Amino acid sequence: MRKGNRSVVLWTLYFAGELSRHDLARTTGLSAATVSNVIADLIADRIVVETGSVDSDGGRPRIMLRVDPSYGYVVGVGVGETRVRVELYDLAMAERARKEFALAPGHHEPSVVARCILDGLEAVLAEAGATESEVIGMGLGVPGVAEQGPDLLIHARAFGWDGVPLGALLREGTSIPVFADNGVKTTGQAELWFGAGQGAQHLVMAFIGTGAGASIINGGVTYRGTASGAGEWGHTKIVLDGRPCRCGSRGCLEAYVGAEAILAGAGRELGGDDEESVFAALLADPPARPALEEAVRCLGAGLADLINLFNPERVILGGWAGSLLGREFLPEIRAAAGRYALPLPFSQASIELGRLGAEAVALGAATLVVEDFLLRSHTVRPSGRAVAGATGDPVPGAPAPGGVPGGAATGGPTPGGPASALTSAPAGRR
Repeated sequence: MRKGNRSVVLWTLYFAGELSRHDLARTTGLSAATVSNVIADLIADRIVVETGSVDSDGGRPRIMLRVDPSYGYVVGVGVGETRVRVELYDLAMAERARKEFALAPGHHEPSVVARCILDGLEAVLAEAGATESEVIGMGLGVPGVAEQGPDLLIHARAFGWDGVPLGALLREGTSIPVFADNGVKTTGQAELWFGAGQGAQHLVMAFIGTGAGASIINGGVTYRGTASGAGEWGHTKIVLDGRPCRCGSRGCLEAYVGAEAILAGAGRELGGDDEESVFAALLADPPARPALEEAVRCLGAGLADLINLFNPERVILGGWAGSLLGREFLPEIRAAAGRYALPLPFSQASIELGRLGAEAVALGAATLVVEDFLLRSHTVRPSGRAVAGATGDPVPGAPAPGGVPGGAATGGPTPGGPASALTSAPAGRR
């Protein structure tokens, strides 16, 4: 119970930015004595600091508290088809350093990707003047499915990866705990915490890059499925026996709305240019309009499927290609979704552009570390203060990873519990 109370208090304080002990007791429903004891422990562990006082109504001034941003760093890594992006954040999620590496199309050898991540980690630590002992953990947003376990196996058809032990490869160069999830899911969590999803409990993140995928968030919690494979929206069928898809099947949505497919349909080749530049040029080319209009219709139909299936309050269109398409065609995309969706769920959903841009995958990956830290901050990290590795066993009595304090991991948040704090971003991201 003590460990659970600690997680509840820490989670609530983190998302509120600053609260007094009185505010924490009122918000969490815990007794004033319990909150005082938990805060005393967190201050002793240097996780929480007092920031000053404010006048109260007729009583003594209240001491304000916040999670100390300098307690430690978190690293977020976005592994995409065109680049690897490594970012270093403080605990308030303020960016401290970043490094990018370009990837050649079709060349995603595991050793190359692992080397980019490790070189990026070394570079961002050097830029910030930080050491590995100050890093709480490193989160990865990867293509495909991240199979949790000691070696962190990655299954990514687009990369030709089938059970690549990325965790084991990274352990050869760092002892920092590693967390991982599909990059679309990390993007969805980033938008939920800091972007267009703030304040929503039921939303879908539709991600268009070279391919397509989706993140489904129900009751403020990302739905991952049996083995974290949920959200392969790009491989739902839109045309029976239609265009061949790079997954090996035919008629997949990705074969009609992914950037690679749109460029192929317009007869464009990359040559020596990168895919993003060629795609941006395509959007400005009038002869390409028919190919783009077909993609918009198919995208609208795909969004309608998500709306009909999940009845979200918000659909967020993101990914680098999704952002470009949305800036150019958002009214047409909304209209196409309206033609194919059922009227009632469509009327209850807004379709919006993501706000976080290219940083979303890495930022969301970093939130995997923060989420674990907030829920399980009583375990030990390399510097002697607290953190848990992603592949360790759950701590007895702690909420399951991916869940919220006081609620079941697969269900919605407990009313009035800490998950309601997701309506606000940590102070460092405001």
